Amino acid sequence: MFHKEGKASIIIAFIFTIVTMSAIWLIQMPQWLQIGLSVVSIGLLFIILQFFRNPKRNTILSDSSIVSPVDGKVVVIEKVQENEYFKGERLMISVFMSPINVHVTRYPIGGKVSYSKYHPGKYLVAWHPKASEENERTTVVVDHKNGEQVMHRQIAGALAKRIMNYAQEKDTIVQGSESGFIKFGSRVDVYLPIDTPVSVTLDQKVKGGETVLAHF
Repeated sequence: MFHKEGKASIIIAFIFTIVTMSAIWLIQMPQWLQIGLSVVSIGLLFIILQFFRNPKRNTILSDSSIVSPVDGKVVVIEKVQENEYFKGERLMISVFMSPINVHVTRYPIGGKVSYSKYHPGKYLVAWHPKASEENERTTVVVDHKNGEQVMHRQIAGALAKRIMNYAQEKDTIVQGSESGFIKFGSRVDVYLPIDTPVSVTLDQKVKGGETVLAHF
């Protein structure tokens, strides 16, 4: 199953592969070169298909858990000063996505969207310390029924040039449902109440909509 955001890219990739393969085998060249170029063409198509895949996720709905919004690796767990919305100290968990990870962004909790904003910006590498404040990004805050608020921020990386954000303010959303999509390598930061018990460790691989990052 592939994501709707990849429809045009997948069609273009298939056409490119067919045209390239036809040219490779019609033009006279050493067989080893034909085979090598064919492998590269098919490999590029495979990467595109991998990138836009959208596997079904089994989110176990819970009022006490905060799930990872994306697939990837936990690269940061620290207290930070959040200046856009909370304007105070929060606990931040950052998940870095490689180009071959699933890039669907999911809501870490259920509730009501109280804030959703897009920010144009730079394209620093996703792990750069200033990426969360200077790169192209979207910020979404969800109000939980227990009164707590959780923010997740999609951050474009050096390769990511397009962020899709589906969150609309006042929407009532379900934990684990789609919040957006980021094209190519990037990261997502999750901002939690400062005393939230964390359930993951640095360098741990997580799955969007399934891995529990923390508990209220």
